[in-house]
Amino acid sequence: MKATVRSFGPLTSGTTAARPVLIVSALLLASFVVGFDTRVFVVGLPDLRAAYSLSVDEASWLNTVANAPQILVASAVAWFATVFGVRRVMIPTTLIYAGVSFAIPLVHTNTFLFALHGIRGLLLGVFIPATIMVIFRNLDRKYWLIGIAIYALRVPLSQNLGFVLVGFYGDYLGWQWTYWQDVIVAPMIAALLIAAAPKEEINFSLLRNADWGGMLLLGSSMTLIYVGLDQGNRLDWFQSGLVTALLVGGVLLAIGFLINESLVAHPWAHASVILSRNIGLGYAVIICFSLSSAGSSISVPGFLQNVVNLRPIAISGLYFLGAVVPSFIFITVAVTLLRRFDARLCILIGLALMALGSQLGSRLTLDWGPWNFFPTVILHTAGQSFAFFATVVYLIANSDPARATAVSAYIQVMRLGSVELATSAMATLLRQREQYHSNILDGPISAASQHLHVVLGDLQRLFGHTVRSYLESLSTVAAQIRAQANVLAYADLFILSFWAAIIGVAVVAFMGSMPMGPLHPRFDGLKRNQTDATGSN
Repeated sequence: MKATVRSFGPLTSGTTAARPVLIVSALLLASFVVGFDTRVFVVGLPDLRAAYSLSVDEASWLNTVANAPQILVASAVAWFATVFGVRRVMIPTTLIYAGVSFAIPLVHTNTFLFALHGIRGLLLGVFIPATIMVIFRNLDRKYWLIGIAIYALRVPLSQNLGFVLVGFYGDYLGWQWTYWQDVIVAPMIAALLIAAAPKEEINFSLLRNADWGGMLLLGSSMTLIYVGLDQGNRLDWFQSGLVTALLVGGVLLAIGFLINESLVAHPWAHASVILSRNIGLGYAVIICFSLSSAGSSISVPGFLQNVVNLRPIAISGLYFLGAVVPSFIFITVAVTLLRRFDARLCILIGLALMALGSQLGSRLTLDWGPWNFFPTVILHTAGQSFAFFATVVYLIANSDPARATAVSAYIQVMRLGSVELATSAMATLLRQREQYHSNILDGPISAASQHLHVVLGDLQRLFGHTVRSYLESLSTVAAQIRAQANVLAYADLFILSFWAAIIGVAVVAFMGSMPMGPLHPRFDGLKRNQTDATGSN
């Protein structure tokens, strides 16, 4: 009897692009679209709620519907790009995406609003995995580091540029432009790919041996977990049967995926591509990075919007000068460092900068305004640019480039999943710490409190001595207590962000050196020496 030969994922190969500058430009725009749209939607959701008269629950589910489909398709996109080529995957996607983005502000019913956002989320989930595949399939190896830098650049930009754009659109052009910007940008991506992406044949061999079950299991399992995490804080986690069912169902499907990959003859993303010490520690660093990054991304805008009551336009200057412009400088410095030193050094620098920024942010008081956060914002921007970029380089360097299809599936799932986990955990902690600090601050206050009566007397001299003035004075005291409780809760998030970065530094200490390969800093020199030695012989 003839034994069945098993593979461990499709081999990644493609045609090198003849116009790498245009390909890199397309990657840059695609990364920006994902970063812009994800963050802009979150920041601009209050304007969308007002435009469509959405309740808090409806707005929360709209946010889930707009983002969860990304993880449903993200893991499988790399395989589709390998089989059909980047042109067939990306060009139709960008054009349809532009059409959907144009249509959303024109709909008038919630049914169409939710449906179009779901479709838009599916299409948006194609962009980043396809970007990763373009790097490894269609770019010469000397451009790989630049391509990965563009992929990583979206992290600091997505967290910060959203406030700049929403502030500008909301006060000058209208909330509709949070969608209509893509009607301009998405066709530009398509045009660049038409001009530069190589035409490739369909890989019918991979298509015949497609692991449809594995793709469906991983995508659906991660989607269920994502939705459970996204709704967990609002529905009080395991007190909700829906959240419990989503999380348990997602874990069971994930176990089913691993079993499927170990049994089928042609697995799509066999777990062996990530089962190594260095890769496991690299993913642990991504989780620590996501927790540290989430602490800052929630605390700074949350304090300025909810406590100081500023609109996004009032915060946009801080993010433009403290994050958007410096991120290009920092990513350039990171590329220079990675060409000369092991990625672990860059990861350490990034996490240390994030820890310092969080430590400075934990000192916030009620008197702080936007520019008090400038050191925190610029340090976190530098840290994100260094740490995430270097971690992705380290993960890929420790993987087999020929198995980039499988590796890309796990990288994107880990990235989206860790961000959602960190955001949900931080939101829950913020709610609980605000309640805790409110109870502590309310404790000494009672009807017999002498200090309370002194404060009320001072306020009544301003408001008057009527019953309404007394109630206004009580309301003012309550608002000040609530504001102080929020300040302490946001400070707690910064402290957790600090410790997440410190734990990440400790994890890096156990990571081994990068193996020799195209992303190793000494690879080019070694290759030149071998060429010279061959020539002299």
